[in-house]
Amino acid sequence: MKQVASLRYGVIFKKAFCNLEIFTSFVHDVLGIDLEITQVETEKAFEHPIGQVIPRFDLYAEDVKNRVIVDIQHERLSDHYDRFLYYHCVALLEQISKATNYRPPLKVFTIVVLTSGDWQGKDVAVIDFDPHDLQGHALGEIPHKIFYLCPKYANDQTPPLYRDWLDAINDSLDGEVDEARYTRDIIHKLFQQIEQDGITPADRTRMIEEHHEEELKLEALKQGIELGKRETARRMQAKGMEIGLIAELTGLSPIEITKT
Repeated sequence: MKQVASLRYGVIFKKAFCNLEIFTSFVHDVLGIDLEITQVETEKAFEHPIGQVIPRFDLYAEDVKNRVIVDIQHERLSDHYDRFLYYHCVALLEQISKATNYRPPLKVFTIVVLTSGDWQGKDVAVIDFDPHDLQGHALGEIPHKIFYLCPKYANDQTPPLYRDWLDAINDSLDGEVDEARYTRDIIHKLFQQIEQDGITPADRTRMIEEHHEEELKLEALKQGIELGKRETARRMQAKGMEIGLIAELTGLSPIEITKT
């Protein structure tokens, strides 16, 4: 077993996937595209903001020769489907400079890796922007796509190339990986990038900060749920419902209900 830093942390995910070989191999296996790039940018933001929110792309690369933009996002949020759809659209709109041509010069692909899982419970989900006719046939007009990948839900039906990466990412989450499970050199290189011995003090500090940020988000969520229950109980009481029934419906104790 190899001791590694967990890929659940953004700082570690970026440390691993900003490596050119790892990034391009991952993109090839997910999108089937051979990128020709010289760098992977982290925390990419466009110089001229579009809309009211300035998105930052975790990992971003442009292949001008093959006319492709790929960005990889790594985070689970309550609005991650909508949030990364917005990010994707920003990368499209940023390319449009003239009203005479609305076709972006570069194709845009967004890959979202949800290491914590997702309420949908799907291993792979895709937003395909290409129009389809009523029989489901694609028109081949718009190439842009968004991929949502959940390592937690990889299964026997997951495409093998996807499965290699999803299993490796999921395997890292507890801080150690069983290298013997993996035969591909690129997966072993991924593990080398996140070996515990190679984690810097700055990386560790950021991991601790991310951990505390997660705890604060969870606490805020719990408080919000609790407040919601109390507000519901208060409204039920105002309508004359019995305390016992309110307790059954909200999960609050009779004492908590009478204090609302």
